Amino acid sequence: MGRRTVFAPAAVLALLLAAPFAGAVGVTVPPYTRTVLPNGTVLVVMPRREVPLIAFTALVRGGAVADPAGKAGAAALTAGLLEKGAGSRSAFEFADTVEGAGGSFSAAAGTEAISVSGQFLAKDQALMVELLADALLRPRFEAAEFEGLRARHIEELKAAKDSDPSALIRLYGRQFLFGNHPYGSPAGGSERSLAAVTRDDVLAYYRANFGGDRLTLIFAGDVDVQALAGAVQRAFSNWQPAGAAIPVLAPPPAATGRRVLLVDQPGAAQSYFWIGNRGVARKYADRAALDVVNTLYGGRYTSILNTELRIKSGLSYGASSGFTRGTVPGEFAIRSFTKTDTTGKAIDLALATLQQLHGSGVGADALASARAYVLGQFPLQLETAGNWAAALAELELYGLDRAYIDGYGAAVAAVTPATAARVIATAFPRADDLVIVVIGDAVKIRDAVAKYGPVTETTLAAPDFKAPGAP
Repeated sequence: MGRRTVFAPAAVLALLLAAPFAGAVGVTVPPYTRTVLPNGTVLVVMPRREVPLIAFTALVRGGAVADPAGKAGAAALTAGLLEKGAGSRSAFEFADTVEGAGGSFSAAAGTEAISVSGQFLAKDQALMVELLADALLRPRFEAAEFEGLRARHIEELKAAKDSDPSALIRLYGRQFLFGNHPYGSPAGGSERSLAAVTRDDVLAYYRANFGGDRLTLIFAGDVDVQALAGAVQRAFSNWQPAGAAIPVLAPPPAATGRRVLLVDQPGAAQSYFWIGNRGVARKYADRAALDVVNTLYGGRYTSILNTELRIKSGLSYGASSGFTRGTVPGEFAIRSFTKTDTTGKAIDLALATLQQLHGSGVGADALASARAYVLGQFPLQLETAGNWAAALAELELYGLDRAYIDGYGAAVAAVTPATAARVIATAFPRADDLVIVVIGDAVKIRDAVAKYGPVTETTLAAPDFKAPGAP
């Protein structure tokens, strides 16, 4: 068994609660241990004694990228069933045990990993490990629970189409942008793909993608370190490797030129739009400058986007931008909505802001304001044991070292107009190279969106997120 101990200054809490600028520059990772068990399972433990709680995150590498072809959502269903009965406990008994201990326990499938997270009182440390081991090593996958969960996922998608299509527009956008690349497949599945997933598919997914070599366990909080290490080794050290290798992701291609997906929602009073292209990966070197520039462009209330689309013009109640950064580049996307009859004006204005960003860059005063804002927000993301468990999980999943956190504040403080210009040039797409997705009344907005590029149409009622003819 290999062991490596990582040390950091002790007065982290005081730094986190200090003045935003100075505190953010000084945030460092508290002491933690990282142990690799003989079967490849990684155990990370960060003692935090402020409150008698233990937070955990368990990562099983693979996630939705390992879904079988045509069966997007298999990973999501597998994850959801982990808490629907495990070991000697039925679904009700499992949930009742968690609730009775005052704990929390949830599982979800992301694009590149399935995660299980929650927290328990420190006195229930042994129970926490028992439940986690049962869920990961001994899930029941009962047929009735599978059928009920699959039906619920499908109904939730249908309900979103009826009540809040904006919750789905990113799924249309990623599919239209990335096509048959794994990033284009919805992690939660579609109505069509979920209907195709069987319980046997879930069992096959589990056998192929769950095993000791895929597992990382992170605990942060008021832990009994020696007892925890012993319990984890007893519970997990004999877990055999997963049956298949982790899928290797190739970088997706960027879009060139413009093209439009129009998703028809007959009678809609407003249009939702998503404008995007390939962005950058998690290990993008200028990450601090990226955060600062995106804060200025679309990451806060006073951003360029929100100022133009909401504050000045009144075309929208909100507009934002952001990057999704995975092992390989995900998307940069702009999101907003507007009344049906102002769809073209709002999209025009959003495109104009992106063109302005590339043409004029950002000024020194604006840059200083955004630096202060980012530095002020950063410590707030690392206040609790749960925050730290999630942060360490991010480092483990993407192969990042502690400098990703330790050096972040100083890197933000050092962002200059030159680094901002480099980020704009390398990370933000140009206004002429974009995919545009609009959900709205096609009869009323078809002509307005046709000027942006070739238009492909589908309907919100369709049981998936693919453009007609897409693979």
